[in-house]
Parts: sequence; structure tokens; C-alpha cells
Amino acid sequence: MGTLIARYALDGSTHFGILDGAVLKRLAGQPFDSLSESGHRDPLNAVKLLAPIDRPRIFGLGYNYKAHSLEVGKTVPEVPVLFMKPSTSAIGPDDAIVYPRHGEIIHYEGELTAVIGRRARHVREEDALDYVFGYTCGNDVSDRVLQRRESAFGCLLAGKGYDTFAPIGPIIATGLDPANQRIITRVNGVVRQDGNSRDLLFSVPYLVAYLSKYMTLLPGDLIMTGTPAGVGPISVGDTVEVEIPGIGVLRNPVVAEGDV
Repeated sequence: MGTLIARYALDGSTHFGILDGAVLKRLAGQPFDSLSESGHRDPLNAVKLLAPIDRPRIFGLGYNYKAHSLEVGKTVPEVPVLFMKPSTSAIGPDDAIVYPRHGEIIHYEGELTAVIGRRARHVREEDALDYVFGYTCGNDVSDRVLQRRESAFGCLLAGKGYDTFAPIGPIIATGLDPANQRIITRVNGVVRQDGNSRDLLFSVPYLVAYLSKYMTLLPGDLIMTGTPAGVGPISVGDTVEVEIPGIGVLRNPVVAEGDV
């Protein structure tokens, strides 16, 4: 059975803790080092949940579900279509997605997100899950107009990289099977996406091995594994929820730039 691990703020300090019902059993240090408990018990209703990783490196995947490739008129890729989102794009549960003042078409993308737990380089696919610490929910928020302009010249950064465009959380769940996770996205309570990671073109083990072939993966790195079919627009005033039942619900309001 897996463990649910939260990063949270309490009384001006930041901690990690193991979620046990309505209580967080505070850890003595970083979860990548040890899950040893400090002995403190913090009530869940007294803390603010934070993004489970602080300022992470974020690897994104495009067109990693065949149905999504088809809905946006793209050829199913032969190799992983990778991009990176800046660490400043990461926000946590209940933090606001800021709709850019010059944004035209901004989309949600609910995604299963893998959290790397060990330094990884030249990892074999059959060993790759040994390097994954756990999983969280992610929302690869995207500016479609800017994304298309960039993609026409073979790059993808600014359209994915605005501040607040990578909500993650609410917690990290260990012990999940990444090949069978339901991913549900709701906008204002209405289901917009309902997919399953069994339909990934490139699996989590494949992605970890593939990335580690070219670069060193570090503890706390995130791999957003791609989004199922059903992407669509968000507007100021909306609330977006990404739910993976074994992890929880990542909920974020959408606000206008200048309102935060």
C-alpha cells in the first residue's frame, strides 16, 4: 500500500508530512532522503497545502495520447515530444491560475505527473520505476495561440511557460501503478476529460529511461506525462479541477492578471 505525502505551511514554516486521515505526521526531513517521522502531528485543517515540490524542473509531453493527437489534428509521434516548463510556472492546490492580459485561447490539460526520487542517468526501462518516487496531479496550462506560433518554428516554451501555468498537487502518492490511473478534469464542476494512463503512447518507464539517456534526472524533477482527449478553454472566474482517484483533487481558480 502506498503513502500520501504532502508539503505544507504551518506557523511560518514549511514541512513534509504523511497524510493519515485528518492528520499530517510530520517528517524529520526531505521525503527523498527518508520517511522518518519527527513525532509532530499537525491537523490537516490547520495547514496550507503547498505545491508538493518547490521550484521543480518540469518536463512536459506533447501528443502522448493518440486520441488527443487526433483531436488537435496532429500525427501520432514516433518519439516523445518533449518540452520544459520553468520552475516559476509551478503552483499548488487552490493557488490561482493567472489568465494573461494578452491571452487569447488558454486551455487546461489534466495529466498524471511522475515525481523522480533518485538521481537517474542511463536507466534501463525495466529498472526505471525504481527511480520514481511517486505521482501527483498536474495541469499543463497552455496558451494555444502562442504555442502554435512557436511550434511552427520547431520550439515550444513561452506558450507553456507563463507563471502559474503548471499547477501540481495536492499531494504525492507512492505505490501507484502508472499504467492504470484515471485522469478526470472538470471545469466549474463539469467533466471535460476522463481518460486513463493505460492509453499513453510512451509509458512512464519508457519516458524515464528515454530522458535519462540524454540528461541527468534529479530528485524532485517532474514528468507531466501528457493529456487525454478533451482539452478546452478556460476563462477568468472558472475553477479547474484535475482528479486522479489514487491521489486526490487538484483545484485552482482562474483569475485575471492584475487581480493577484
